[in-house]
Amino acid sequence: MRARMPALALVVFFAGCAGGPLNPHGPTRPARLVPLYPGHSMAQHQAEASKVMITSQGTVSSQAGLEMFRQGGNIVDAAVAVSFAISVERPQSTGIGGGGFLMFYEKKRDRVHVWDFRERAPARAHAKMFLKEDGTPDPLRSIDGPLAVAVPGLVRGLWDIHRRHGKLPWATVVAPAVKLAQEGFPVYPHLVDAIKDRAAVLKLDPEAARTFFTPEGEVPPVGYRLLQPELAHTLRTIAEKGPDGFYKGKVARLMVESIQARGGKMSLADLANYQTRERRPVEGSYRGYKIYSMPPPSSGGTHVVQILNLLEPQNLRQWGPQHAETVHRFATAGQIAFADRARYMGDPDFSGVPVKKLTSKAYAKHMQAFFGERALSSATFPLKRLPDGPTETTHFTLADGEDNVVVSTQTINGWFGAGMMGQGTGVVLNNEMDDFAQKVGAQNLFGAVGGDKNLVAPGKRPLSSMSPTIIFKDGRPVLALGTPSGTRIITCVAQTALNVMEFGMPLYDAVAATRFHHQWQPEELRVEDPSLPEETLVALRGKGHNVVAKALGCQIQAVQRTAKGWLGVSDPRGEGLAIGE
Repeated sequence: MRARMPALALVVFFAGCAGGPLNPHGPTRPARLVPLYPGHSMAQHQAEASKVMITSQGTVSSQAGLEMFRQGGNIVDAAVAVSFAISVERPQSTGIGGGGFLMFYEKKRDRVHVWDFRERAPARAHAKMFLKEDGTPDPLRSIDGPLAVAVPGLVRGLWDIHRRHGKLPWATVVAPAVKLAQEGFPVYPHLVDAIKDRAAVLKLDPEAARTFFTPEGEVPPVGYRLLQPELAHTLRTIAEKGPDGFYKGKVARLMVESIQARGGKMSLADLANYQTRERRPVEGSYRGYKIYSMPPPSSGGTHVVQILNLLEPQNLRQWGPQHAETVHRFATAGQIAFADRARYMGDPDFSGVPVKKLTSKAYAKHMQAFFGERALSSATFPLKRLPDGPTETTHFTLADGEDNVVVSTQTINGWFGAGMMGQGTGVVLNNEMDDFAQKVGAQNLFGAVGGDKNLVAPGKRPLSSMSPTIIFKDGRPVLALGTPSGTRIITCVAQTALNVMEFGMPLYDAVAATRFHHQWQPEELRVEDPSLPEETLVALRGKGHNVVAKALGCQIQAVQRTAKGWLGVSDPRGEGLAIGE
């Protein structure tokens, strides 16, 4: 499969004065920025408001969250409404057949709540289920079809969060999603691209073929109205019965029958026994800022903090955000972090994960020895290379006038998950089993290398890179952000945060700046379009980097405190919406 990004205009935009700290070593070239998504205005991607702010990848989804506030609901009501609505609006990215993570800073208690509703391996799953007879991995088994499906956690997670912190009735927060599924919405370019990319697999599933293609069996054109009546019925059942409407009864039976009929391992007991986990956030600091991010089974928060720790002593401000020296050192930090990801990361309920060590300033100081004039070689951290893959997932960020903040990243993994649906339910089933390691040293569809701590086991949660992050200054939240895009999530969040904290860039510029990424394996420094200046690329190649022009797929959704309230930015690379009042 191949990841696609929306076509960008060929115009290269430059930032104005960033308003950041002066460079003591002379003037810094303004950062290159990506252009706005074709046909979109700045008003769609940047908004400022005093009371509430919502940024998400879905236009209707952001509006659904705002409507909850208008009905007297709180930030958790709005977050749950956005979650269900975006499950309908972006079926290629997320859905009630998937899972995710959510962080909620509750001002009243001055506490960061962390909710893990990541999918789990079925009870009959085992470590060799994706290996051929000769012991080599069979990647398609964990990507397409019934073996790829893990036990979904999204509905149970949203119910548990809302029951604890919500204000409005449960049926009220699910209602916008029901309406959207029943009445439909115009298909947008990214959804068309996803359907094209997964057409061969989707057409093997009768309900997916009927739902996502025209009556003539064609990929729908932009503007075609996508109706999901079976999903609307399932959502109504969930609105009436809560999680029992999904994990038990007819919906559960239909999903399990669809999976088992094609050789899958999920059972009704797997669904009925699913439980959400509350966890403690990963904590870090950077130049006076306090950082909270997602703990394992996501590797994201640990490595965002680790990358920032590694770069804090580097004094990147002297060069600027896109100088060759800055990019080189950022790439080195990424290589170190991803090597540690492969070695140490997994489900903490099954094995110890040394989060405190990896996020400590002492460990970062020790690893400064790896920073040199040349790019690190894969021989430094050797493992077998396998191909990279597509990007998906979704993220949204909310803030209100009382300093409460919610960040959540949710997913069905690859585009349209396993490429199959629970017949009669409208539920797109995830392919989250691919986030396990098929064997030690093998890579998943995002190119991430797996270690023994991330091998398949019954009830285990696969490793993730999702990095919902909240940053504080002087005891108040000042920046909250996250993004989809597999392993690139970690570096995109870290780079955007650096753009704000280190370089003092305005939030829009920090989000829109050309991004770069290194994850150790594959051994390449990815740079998106519009690329960095040619002299910068020449200098990076001179340091031994294998520079590759390739989209990262990240779509940062961020909010930042301002003198007027909250500033929201929905990444200009995508079709999202920043909205507030």
